[in-house]
Formats: sequence, C-alpha cells, structure tokens
Amino acid sequence: MKERIEELETALQNCEIRIEYLEANEDRQNEQLHYFQNQVRDRDHIMGKAVVQIREVADHLQTLAVQADVLSVKYELESSQGQELALLLRKIRVLSVRAKSYV
Repeated sequence: MKERIEELETALQNCEIRIEYLEANEDRQNEQLHYFQNQVRDRDHIMGKAVVQIREVADHLQTLAVQADVLSVKYELESSQGQELALLLRKIRVLSVRAKSYV
C-alpha cells in the first residue's frame, strides 16, 4: 500500500510539473500572439497608406493622360519634334490606362 501511495505522489508531482510547463508555454504563446497581431495591424496600416498613394498616382496619371491627349493633337500637326512629343504623350496615356487597374 505504501508503494502505491508513493507511486501516486510521484505521478501527482509529475502532473504538477507538467501543468506548470503548460502554463508557462501558454504565456509564451499568448505573448507571440499579441506580437503577431501587432505586426498584422502595422502591416495593414502601411498597406492602407500604400493603396492611398497608388490611387493618388493613378489619379494624377489620369490627369496627365487628358493633358497628353490635348497636347498630342496640338503638337502632332506642327513638326517632327511635335510628333515625337505626341508619341511621348501617348506613352503617358498608356501608363494611365495601366494605372486604372490599381484604383
């Protein structure tokens, strides 16, 4: 009977040690969870800023595209340099079209 009591006491001590280990592990994992949640929150904030900036650039490109259309019509008729400028302005228009997908 005494041996059985000693076995049970040893088993109880082992269980208590295991519980302490699991509680400490839980604390570490909770700390990691909060750390990762903060990282996600920071990343989302940065991504939001980036999206706003991309939209601003796309809007600006749209404005440039309209201006490019007007100028290309004007300069295309005037000279070979005007035709080169018109070509560059058409390239701006193409960039504007590509930027629309980010808006």
